[in-house]
Amino acid sequence: MTTSRKTALITGANKGIGKETARRLAALGITVLIGARDAERGEAAAEELRADGADVRFVPLDVTDETSVRAAAEHIDATFGRLDILVNNAAIATGPLKPSETPAATVRQVYETNVFGVIAVTHAMLPLLRRSAAARIVNMSSELGSLTHLADPGSPWSAYSSILLPYCTSKSALNAITVLYANELRAEGILVNAVSPGYCATDLNRHTGTRTAQDGAAVAVDMATVGEDGPTVAFLTEDGPIPW
Repeated sequence: MTTSRKTALITGANKGIGKETARRLAALGITVLIGARDAERGEAAAEELRADGADVRFVPLDVTDETSVRAAAEHIDATFGRLDILVNNAAIATGPLKPSETPAATVRQVYETNVFGVIAVTHAMLPLLRRSAAARIVNMSSELGSLTHLADPGSPWSAYSSILLPYCTSKSALNAITVLYANELRAEGILVNAVSPGYCATDLNRHTGTRTAQDGAAVAVDMATVGEDGPTVAFLTEDGPIPW
C-alpha cells in the first residue's frame, strides 16, 4: 500500500520533545507514527494528539531490540509503503558521575539507546526512506555533544563534561554518525542533520530545563520538513549552526 500523504516516524515519542515534534508535524498534515517501548503510554500519546484531529498512530518500537525494530519497519512497509521522515529522538541519560568514576557498563547502557539504537533504526528504515521523493533524517543531538563546546573552559556547556560522560560522548558519537550517513545519502537527495533542542524541561533532566518541550521541537520540525535546497551534514539549533 502507498499513500500520497507524508509519513513520519519519531522514536521515543510518547512524551517530551518527541511528542511535541509529533504534534507539530501532524498539524502540518503529516501522518505521524509514535514509536515507543511502552504500549500503554504510546497509545495514550497517540490518542491525545488524535483528539486534535491529527493522524497520529502508535507503533511498538524498542530501539534497543533488533526484533522490535524490524517489526516496526515491516509494519510501516505493509501499511504505508514508504517513509518520508525519520526523527531519531529516543535517548536516555544517567545520573552525574565524574568520568573517572563512571563504569563502562553505564556508558554501554546509554550507548545502546543513544547510539546503537539510532543505527539499528536508521538501517531498518532506509529502504522505506529511499522510496520517498524527499526523505529527511533528523537526529536529536545536544550541544553537550559538541566537542568544541566541551573543550572550551569558557563555554557554559563544558562543566557538564566532568559529570555526564555517557550522555555527552553518546551525543558526540551521534553527531559523527550524522555526518557519515549524510555523506553517503547526499547523492540520493536524502538530507540528514543533527539538531539540538536546547536545555528543555523533560523527564530526561527531571524537568530542570529552562526551555519547554514545545520550544525544543521547533528545530526538529524545521529540518524534518526542509526543502531540497535545505542543509545536510549540519548541526543546528533553532538559531542556526553550532560547532561539531
